[in-house]
Amino acid sequence: MPAEKKYFERVALIAHPQLDEAAHEAAQVAAYLNLQGIFSSQGDLQDEILYTGIKNKEYDLIIALGGDGTMLRAGHLGGQAGVPILGINLGRFGFLTEVNQDQWRNVLPEIIAGRFWIERRMMLSAEHWRAETLLGKWEVLNEIVVSRGQFVRPVHLAAEVDGRYLTTYVADGLIAATATGSTAYALAAGGPILHPELRNILLVAVAPHLSVDRAIVLAEGSKVSIRVLTDHHAVLSPDGQLPVNLLDGDRVDAFAGEHSVQFIRNQDPGYFYRNLTPHMSKNPSTGNQR
Repeated sequence: MPAEKKYFERVALIAHPQLDEAAHEAAQVAAYLNLQGIFSSQGDLQDEILYTGIKNKEYDLIIALGGDGTMLRAGHLGGQAGVPILGINLGRFGFLTEVNQDQWRNVLPEIIAGRFWIERRMMLSAEHWRAETLLGKWEVLNEIVVSRGQFVRPVHLAAEVDGRYLTTYVADGLIAATATGSTAYALAAGGPILHPELRNILLVAVAPHLSVDRAIVLAEGSKVSIRVLTDHHAVLSPDGQLPVNLLDGDRVDAFAGEHSVQFIRNQDPGYFYRNLTPHMSKNPSTGNQR
């Protein structure tokens, strides 16, 4: 009888760098893969060799061990490299992960045998312009946020959609989120929840003052431009990374990126709606699980 086909031959194991159990669990996964004749490398995204290997497409699968933050960082690299990602949840929320820590021994054989489906999630491209000069470019999975900086004063943000003026927000900030980001900061700011495979951009103002206070879902393929009108500190935050200082007149453009993050799923396609209630009924970050 011929050996069962293996869908993956080289696996990158990305462990949360500050969770000791993540490194331990990654070693357990590596040992299992080795028994299946599958090569694996273990580290985190600060590991230059592993990072470069993923970027150069030397792996055909990423297994991320941690929480949604680990999945987010793995998605930045795996999305641009076209490498699918399987998430093992060692964190609290697990909106993005696929299996819990105590489940992977049952699920991983299914994945290796090809019994899975790919969920494709849009990445958002963001560009920082000052006059006609491009100062920075990012691809994010959740959102970009243009907001006030250290001063507790709202900023004026003029928004255009596809070159047409929309409105000027007076607010603490403006979020441009993907469907994935609709369950992150945008949700906390009162935005709607979008199905993760939608390719829309969601605009949500943060603490708007006498401004449009409803979220806006832009059509697929739309481009939003946010111009900063302020005489004090404003910043751009792409997916929670270090903030970028913005000056009066600076513009941030956001539009659907050319890459998609591929998450490996073994659950049925209705998992997202089924998991909403457990996720929404309690916030594990508070420590109150009752």
